[in-house]
Amino acid sequence: MNFRFILGIVVIVASIIFASISFTETNIEYMSFNQALRADKKAQVKGEWVKDKPVYFDPVKNSFSFYMKDDNETEFQVILEGAKPNNFEIAESIVAKGKCSDNIFHASSVLTKCPSKYEGNTEALKNTI
Repeated sequence: MNFRFILGIVVIVASIIFASISFTETNIEYMSFNQALRADKKAQVKGEWVKDKPVYFDPVKNSFSFYMKDDNETEFQVILEGAKPNNFEIAESIVAKGKCSDNIFHASSVLTKCPSKYEGNTEALKNTI
């Protein structure tokens, strides 16, 4: 067989293996806090910020800490290694990606879902009719 042909096959197979490994590493499941604690692996937890609990940013360590309640009403402290996300205070919901340990969720990233400026206020619309 031709050397170029064999080299081409090796490159294609290596690319397929690399792509499949990369996909499985970035595929993170949505879980509750309790499931993430039991699973002992990276997880995504959807919930909302507990506004009556303290929020803390440490500029020396560049870490942001807050409390979050998941969809099952389970409350955990979340520590994000990084700055507070934009629009954190007005977020409707939060998705934290990370891992649970010692009843603390250590997040590698936090995504905020803010209210849409295009959604109308239905109560205000009802009052105008």
